[in-house]
Amino acid sequence: MMDNKQKNQVMETLALVMQVSISMILPILACTLFGVWIGNKIDVDWIAILGFFIGAAAGVESVYKIVKKYLKNNDKRV
Repeated sequence: MMDNKQKNQVMETLALVMQVSISMILPILACTLFGVWIGNKIDVDWIAILGFFIGAAAGVESVYKIVKKYLKNNDKRV
């Protein structure tokens, strides 16, 4: 049986994983779709690929900030 401390730790870890996942997927999806839309407007297909990489870079930066903040807060607890 898990006590409350272990349950809280599991929930906190699950929340972190969800936050990291969403923070990576949303910028990639948004920038790719925006690139497709712009590409269709100006008849240039490769802009969607550029949008994908811009979204990936934004997602990586966001994940880095989240993990950095989590590790900083986790060090204070120990």
